[in-house]
Parts: sequence; C-alpha cells; structure tokens
Amino acid sequence: ASPASGRIIDMHVHIVGNGSGGTGCWIRTPVSRWPLQAIMVRHVGLPLNALWGDLDRLFVERLVSLVRDSSLDAVVILAQEQVYDAQGRLLEKLGTAYVPNDYVFQLARQYPEFLPAVSIHPARADALEELERCLAAGAVMMKCLPNCQNIDCNDRRYARFWERMAEAGLPLLAHTGGEHTLQVVRPELADPRTLTLPLECGVTVIAA
Repeated sequence: ASPASGRIIDMHVHIVGNGSGGTGCWIRTPVSRWPLQAIMVRHVGLPLNALWGDLDRLFVERLVSLVRDSSLDAVVILAQEQVYDAQGRLLEKLGTAYVPNDYVFQLARQYPEFLPAVSIHPARADALEELERCLAAGAVMMKCLPNCQNIDCNDRRYARFWERMAEAGLPLLAHTGGEHTLQVVRPELADPRTLTLPLECGVTVIAA
C-alpha cells in the first residue's frame, strides 16, 4: 500500500513479450523450459500458443483485466534489462527475456493502472544518462536481477549510479536467492549481501 495516497499498489508485476507488437521485447524458450513456461502462461489465463503468437497484446490485455477486476488501484510494471559484462559489453547470447524501458513507459502512458519500473545495467557506458532519462520520464523504481543480469552491485565503479538513485529517491528492487524461471549467469550474486553498496550509498533497497 502507499500510505501517502491511500492507493493499494502491487509493486512487483512482470511484463513479458515476444516483440510481436513491435515492442522490442523478446523471450527465449529453450526446450528445457517449455513445461515451466506452459504452466506460467496457462496460469495467467492465456493459451499456450500465445508464446509464439500475439503475446505482447494478449499479455497486456489480460494484465489490465486482472488489475481492474482486483482490489488494486495500480501495479508497478517491471522492465527487464539485458545481460552485460563488467566492462559494459552486451552479452547477446545470454538472457531469457528482455523488456525495454521505453515499453513500460509506453504502457504506463496508455493505462493509468500501470506505474513504470525501469531496468538498467550500471556497467553500461550510458547507464547514468539512461537513469536520468528514466527519472525525467517518471520511473518509480529500478529493478535488477544480479545473478541473471551479471550485476555485482558491490562493484565500486557503480557507486555514482547508486548515489544518483539515492539522490532521486528511486528505490531498487533486486531479486535475491534462487531463480528457476530465468537463466542464471552468476549464481553467487543471488546472495543478499551483494546489495551492500547500494544500501551504503543511501538507496532504499527491496530484496525480493
């Protein structure tokens, strides 16, 4: 809940897409993950063939319907960054899904029930510039999966990124612990202690 406004908000809602609507999203479905993804798709009330069909539209329509039929006033929808190395090079062959920041902003403009959470790898050469752009566009949170996106949050090179988030009051939502849905790149980064530096920099951290 949001005490200041009295609104009831779910702050952890994933967006997925396959790019069928020109969204820039992608999702990789290796054979080993088909059973799990089939369960997940059916669980949200979509047909299995949505994964290879018009997933972008179908998923958003279903999510909007679920929110409007619930007791929630709004949900924070999460972008999903790609995988980079510590030098900021994109690792194109890694990663299970991608949801661009621009797409969650587009959806938030389109549906008042959606609030945009962005995802930025702090090793990117343009990480600070992208953070400023997202702050100006109305981001309410930054989301990352350290073990899946290869983000060592304690790397001192990222200190200015975390400091800017703290200055702006932008909270960090970070997955910790095990991960069964997405490809894990560095299992050791699932340790909650990887979030020490953002905390020391003053960021409000939500360890999911």
